[in-house]
Amino acid sequence: MVSLPESRVSSPQRILVTRTDRLGDLVLSTPVFQTIRQRFPNAHLACLTFLENRQAVEGNPYLNEVILYDKLGSERGWLGNLRFARGISKRRFDTVIHLHSTNRMHLVGWLAGIPVRIGYRKKNAWALTHSIEDRKGEGLKHESEYNFDLLKPLGIKAPPRIETFMPLQEKDRISLALLLGNLGLEEGTGYVVLNPSASCPSKVWQAERFALLADKLHQNYGLAVVLIGSLRDRHYATKVREHVRSPVVDLSGKLSVGMLAWLLKQARLLISNDSGPVHVARAVGTPAVSIFGRNLSGLSPRRWGPLGSEGRVVHKEVACPVCLAHRCPINFLCLDVVSVEDVAEAAEEFLGKSN
Repeated sequence: MVSLPESRVSSPQRILVTRTDRLGDLVLSTPVFQTIRQRFPNAHLACLTFLENRQAVEGNPYLNEVILYDKLGSERGWLGNLRFARGISKRRFDTVIHLHSTNRMHLVGWLAGIPVRIGYRKKNAWALTHSIEDRKGEGLKHESEYNFDLLKPLGIKAPPRIETFMPLQEKDRISLALLLGNLGLEEGTGYVVLNPSASCPSKVWQAERFALLADKLHQNYGLAVVLIGSLRDRHYATKVREHVRSPVVDLSGKLSVGMLAWLLKQARLLISNDSGPVHVARAVGTPAVSIFGRNLSGLSPRRWGPLGSEGRVVHKEVACPVCLAHRCPINFLCLDVVSVEDVAEAAEEFLGKSN
């Protein structure tokens, strides 16, 4: 690790924060922006993230700039990465904080000649000037708290209360209203949102149970039920529709990130697998119930559960000595033991007693 003048570390003028992974991870990183801004009010603060996640940070009041990285497009391959790094060098950042370790991002900071480069001691750690041990796998605190470990070289501590932020743009509200109107869901109709998809089979509660849950919510509360999911994950919503008896509105594959934020903002409740929309919902102030299976420390509710007093986790231990996550040899028993009644009971805390 290179030794740098203390003034360069303690008084940065142009700061770049990188977070190039999933949407939920980026949302959980937003408290960092506010805290950096409070510590260095006159610094230029930028966030570098994937192109597809831009609406999660564009319009964030604590940022001066959002830089987009198109891994599958213009930044594809080593030559694209090199061109991108040259572009970053022209912005003359003096400090970069890599909240998520990737070989590409660590190289970008190094190739761009950024003097102070902070990250985890993995993935081309030689390209960093300040590295810390990655202990996230221990799962001793929430992901949003772990992010602040990387700010210690700047003399920044985690605030007593960590709150995420998601910008809401009027154009996205209008786009959502037009879409919902075309699908027969009139403005002002009360609804709950169900997200039956997730990035890993070890996080996917059965679609048949989501269907039963949708029927129960519609019957007990008279609420409309909206299904969400990415275009790639539409098959989860399709399977729910195959089993549901009550009417549902399927928005899977139809929403931008900004439209998703408005959909969740206007919802009574989100019920979801452990996935990004949980963190979007909490960032816009909507209650969220998150269904968890696996109990591996670094993948557990303690690290990835919804933040705040209006977040709930439905999770049952099944005495697995070691959680193997997606390599589960017992067909995800931890998810199988979560009943429709368990989830409905958690939802009742926010929707009230059923009729």
